[in-house]
Amino acid sequence: MRNKTTRGTAFKEELVQKVWEKAAPAPGFDPELVRKDHCGALIKRSMFGQANDYLSMGWEIDHIKPVTKGGKDNLDNLQPLQWENNFAKAEFYPYWDCLVSTIAMKFNGYVK
Repeated sequence: MRNKTTRGTAFKEELVQKVWEKAAPAPGFDPELVRKDHCGALIKRSMFGQANDYLSMGWEIDHIKPVTKGGKDNLDNLQPLQWENNFAKAEFYPYWDCLVSTIAMKFNGYVK
């Protein structure tokens, strides 16, 4: 159940913003618009919930400890992840591998 609360509902905008602010600032970008996820992949604030283009800056809210393993909706258990990183992480916990980084995005011409 990607990008949903433990009850299967959409995250409230206030919480989406707080999760967004957990992402690291990306050098050379306005931190209100673009940041970096845990893997270093660039994510764009306006692309929340957009999970359709390869190596895009779309992002989702991930439960660090998956709901299926007892994870909750508290801010400490939520992180912003570029959508492909979230898809690759799936239910893996506590160990998982990143799929997309800024390096991959640059190599493929998505980031200058």
